[in-house]
Parts: sequence; C-alpha cells; structure tokens
Amino acid sequence: MRKFIDIGANLTDSMFSGIYNGSQKHAPDLDHVLSRAFNLGMERIIVTAGAKALCCTDARLYYTVGCHPTRCREFAADPGQYYLDLERYISEGGSRVVAVGECGLDYDRVNFCPQEIQLQCFQEQLNLASESKLPLFLHCRNAFEDLISGIRKHIERCGPIHGVVHTFDGTEEQAKAIIDLGFHIGFNGCSLKTKRNLEVVASIPSEKILLETDAPWCEIRPTHAGFQHVVTKFTKKKPNKWEPGCMVAGRNEPANIVQVLEVVAGARGQSSDELAYAAYENTLGVFPGLLTS
Repeated sequence: MRKFIDIGANLTDSMFSGIYNGSQKHAPDLDHVLSRAFNLGMERIIVTAGAKALCCTDARLYYTVGCHPTRCREFAADPGQYYLDLERYISEGGSRVVAVGECGLDYDRVNFCPQEIQLQCFQEQLNLASESKLPLFLHCRNAFEDLISGIRKHIERCGPIHGVVHTFDGTEEQAKAIIDLGFHIGFNGCSLKTKRNLEVVASIPSEKILLETDAPWCEIRPTHAGFQHVVTKFTKKKPNKWEPGCMVAGRNEPANIVQVLEVVAGARGQSSDELAYAAYENTLGVFPGLLTS
C-alpha cells in the first residue's frame, strides 16, 4: 500500500465538528475522517497550529506552532511576550511539534494585518526556527519578493534554515528561487487549478515535492484543470444529509491526498507509486520530528 503524510490539515476547524457557518449540520465526525485517511495509507498528519490537545489523542498526529500572517496583530500587541509564548508552546509540545508555522506573508488580506506588522512577525518566526532548529511551514500570498528577501537576509545573518512553502501556486522562477534557498514545495488542490499550475508542477524536481490537503479547504473540484487526472472518487453527501461512511460535499479531508497525488503525478507524466514514495521520503527529510512517536 502507498504511504502518505499530509503536511497540512486544519483538523481543528469547526467543519469537523459538523458546524458550517455557525450552524450545526451533523454530529462531529473527525474520527470517521481520520479512519478514512488511515485506511488509505495515511501514516502521519501535520495539523496546522494550536492542536496540542488533539494531537495527544493519536500518535500519528503532529502539529505546528506559529502565527499566521492574518493574525499578526496579536503578535504586535506585545511582541516580546508573544515570542516567549511561542517558545513555551514548542517546549511544552515536545516531539509532537514538528515545525514553526503556519507563518509568512499575505498581502491579499492586509485588512486583517498591515504589511509592516506581518514583516516584523515573519522575521521573529524565522528567528524562532533558527533557535528551535525546527523547519518552517510557510504561507505566501502576493508577497513573494518580500518572502524570499526575508529568508535570504536571515540565512546570510543566521545560517541555513529549511522547510516548505505550502499551497504553492507560483511560477517556475519562483519555485526555483524557493528551492535554491533550500526549501521544498507543497502542493494541494489550490495549487492545481489551472493549466499553468500543472505546467509548473511538471517542472519541479521530484525530490522537492511534498503533498498536502489543507483540509477542510483546497479540495480538487471538477472545474479545476487538474481534475482530469483524478482517478479515485469518493461518495459525498451534503452536510445536512451526512452519513458516517461518506465524505461531506464541499469539505476537503486528508483522505483526498490520494487525489492530489494522482493530479501531480498525472501532470508530470510520472507513476503515482513512484511519486508517492518520493513525496513520503521527502517529507521525512524536511520534518525529521515525524520519525519520533
């Protein structure tokens, strides 16, 4: 059986408690969601931030510690204390914490936090990654030049760091710049929407590819260019018609990583088995903490 690691899933989202837009549509079903993933060969899942309690319930779940760029106002209120809190969360999490993040820059949503505060918070989390010797789980939206510049300056000052830029939907040139700094590229459904996206995917060295779902977001939809490569299909029900053995329409989940694999492999003209093995080994290389239990 193929082995998978989902490098980014938002399993604490209310949709996995059956709540959609503030309304309870069905019973909490995270146990069913995880069972589907594990039955398909999922060996580990990295839950993005704030998931200590959840990850203590299953040895196959790990998490990140950091401040998302849209939440950096929280950091700005007291930067020194916020940094100390992140250090403490990493220490308390022990082997369950495998990365600093999700952090980075998001210039599409400066209504949540202005650029200058995002940049300051990002720099502090680069420092945290160097201090903790943890990889980075990076977010980038319409801020590529500042992201690369910040990483490059940090490396010049503090030495090498590594990690992944997740949900990558940039150009070949941007991917090369990321790789040249020692980072990997993460792909999910939002990375595979257009023909141009698929061309970029085909250009990335297989040893630099990681797979993710970003569940419950970023599912692969029939309107996406990548959908032509999807082989594995799942029965889905609307939230108010939920059944334990079915996925929920419009809600992504970790089991769909098999579809991400199929699309990435299809776009590359590569064997799915070969790519699955490469992505699995790549992930363990980027996140060595996943080797602990």
